[in-house]
Amino acid sequence: QVQLVESGGGLVQAGGSLRLSCAASGRTFSSYSMGWFRQAPGKEREFVAAIAWSGGSTYYSDSVKGRFTISRNNAKNTVYLQMNSLKPEDTAVYYCAANFRPWVAGVEVTDFSSWGQGTQVTVSS
Repeated sequence: QVQLVESGGGLVQAGGSLRLSCAASGRTFSSYSMGWFRQAPGKEREFVAAIAWSGGSTYYSDSVKGRFTISRNNAKNTVYLQMNSLKPEDTAVYYCAANFRPWVAGVEVTDFSSWGQGTQVTVSS
């Protein structure tokens, strides 16, 4: 079992930046891949980014590619999401999730087994 705790959300103006963090505990962090998802009001949870166990492979949705960067620090059991050039449509609750395989085998919600409680990101226009 893995416990995930997100932090770093908040209110930012369009064009601004935020960095989300997700601290993991309970299993060997460097043995599994991680992802970020988001859910806006009235919409389904959607994939944002994912990273393999070593950080050597990363994946992004088309809507955030070139603006967001996922990274991880296995020594600190933490995964990050650097979000730049934020847009109002990025407003959502952001969740980190663990996929208990070292590689990113899929980017669907059902591919991830453990979830954090979420952190709110609001981008004003």
